[in-house]
Amino acid sequence: MDLFTASVFAVCIPAVIFAGISKGGFGSGVAFASASILAIVLEPGVALGLMLPLLMLIDVASLPAYWRKWDWAAAKVLLIGSVPGTLLGALFYAWTDPDAVRLLIGLVALLFVAWQLGQSTGLINLRGKRFGPRTGVIAGVVLGFTSFVSHAGGPAAAVYLLGQGLGKTTFQATTVLIFWAVNFSKAGIYAGMGIFTRETLLLDLALIPFALLGTWLGIKAHHIVPERLFFGIAYVALTLTGTKLIWDALT
Repeated sequence: MDLFTASVFAVCIPAVIFAGISKGGFGSGVAFASASILAIVLEPGVALGLMLPLLMLIDVASLPAYWRKWDWAAAKVLLIGSVPGTLLGALFYAWTDPDAVRLLIGLVALLFVAWQLGQSTGLINLRGKRFGPRTGVIAGVVLGFTSFVSHAGGPAAAVYLLGQGLGKTTFQATTVLIFWAVNFSKAGIYAGMGIFTRETLLLDLALIPFALLGTWLGIKAHHIVPERLFFGIAYVALTLTGTKLIWDALT
């Protein structure tokens, strides 16, 4: 598949900017919408391989703004669980076909939106609930698995971190640290499985300025843009892309 076309760039550029804004300023919860959007126009493996180096770049670019503002105790528990979760994700990816990956990405997108609606309506309320390390390790396993197969580890991390009563900036800093480490560990497995290709890496080079632009916008927007507006747009995008991916997988 030729990745250097106007139609591919038309989808990739806004998707990468959105990922930068999300990871740079609003946690990693909805950054996976970018991979979901790309999976509509690209094979899922191509979309995953294309996005990971850019997500890693965004992580590195975001770290200085939140350096040592994270909660290391909470991060450590999630990282421990992410190791077996990542290995399970690699096995799932190796044993299934692209349609199964599309279906999983679509389901994760819709379940995430449903979860967020439950929180906003009060049906689900995690704040004030202190989750113990065992819950954190389980969340880490889910984080590692979903992160590997769809770059969607953010929701699992959010479930545990919200239960720790973290402030907005501490929550953001902790997610930046966690996904910097998780994405770094995934990169070696992606390379070994052939998910990275010469074409995806060349396209990554062309998209670097847009990833950095999105990160800068996210860091600035962290203190300015209402979370409600940003996440509202993200949830609409996730609902549409999730539904489309499930339809494509089943038909």
